[in-house]
Amino acid sequence: MPRRYWLMKSEPHVYSIDDLERDGRAEWEGVRNYQARNFMRDDMKVGDGVLFYHSNAKPPGVAGVARVCREAYADHTAFDPDSDYHDPKSRRDEPRWLMVDVEFVEKFSSLVALDTLRATPGIEDMMVLRRGIRLSVQPVTRKQFDRVVALGRRG
Repeated sequence: MPRRYWLMKSEPHVYSIDDLERDGRAEWEGVRNYQARNFMRDDMKVGDGVLFYHSNAKPPGVAGVARVCREAYADHTAFDPDSDYHDPKSRRDEPRWLMVDVEFVEKFSSLVALDTLRATPGIEDMMVLRRGIRLSVQPVTRKQFDRVVALGRRG
């Protein structure tokens, strides 16, 4: 069983659950928020469960499940001047930004929309439901994780 649980956001036109299913596993690069980076660096472990959330979508919501398969390491896109995620202040000997790898577990038959999450009793305290919280990587409890997965499997 995973030790911790997460919700990780990706815009589906950039990288979707379908892309992860096709690829099997992927680098979760481009995180440029210190709190999200710290979650990856300090708390994410191999085997942790991930709710794969499609953000900036109509509607936004949880599209499936992934699992952390490699713990935090330097995000190479920070060193690439041609990357959208380039950070000239990040150095290879002291990287400012990190990433993890995730692997595909399951795609839901239908998206668990944000409105459905809001209407679901018992998960009201999920970070994704709070106003002003826009973190691309955020912790969820096992109860929240299990509830969302159950909703996704109901389709």
